[in-house]
Amino acid sequence: MNALRNSVQLIGHIGKDIELKSFDNGNQLAKLIVATNEYYKDANGEKVQETQWHNIAAWGKLAEVMSSTLVKGNEVAIQGKLVYRSYEDKEGVTRYVSEVVAKEFIRLTKVEKPF
Repeated sequence: MNALRNSVQLIGHIGKDIELKSFDNGNQLAKLIVATNEYYKDANGEKVQETQWHNIAAWGKLAEVMSSTLVKGNEVAIQGKLVYRSYEDKEGVTRYVSEVVAKEFIRLTKVEKPF
């Protein structure tokens, strides 16, 4: 059951090109946004699409592989854990962020990234 603790699985489309940051210690961070869609019928019987946007972070070798193989619009399956953090912006306001820290991914779109 430990494998189920704080486990998130998403299948969705990447909303913008991946942002890759490199740090002085050699570590890398990839940031991306994934959209998931849900469909249901409203009270009038009309089909409604609801889109949720998810912040994704990947570290190290996974960040490098994701940034070199994924582009905006690709469909991707991501498995990871949900984390919450806060930071202080330039105006001194505390901001809160929830994101999925990716552990693995599978690109579901068959089109290769152009080189």
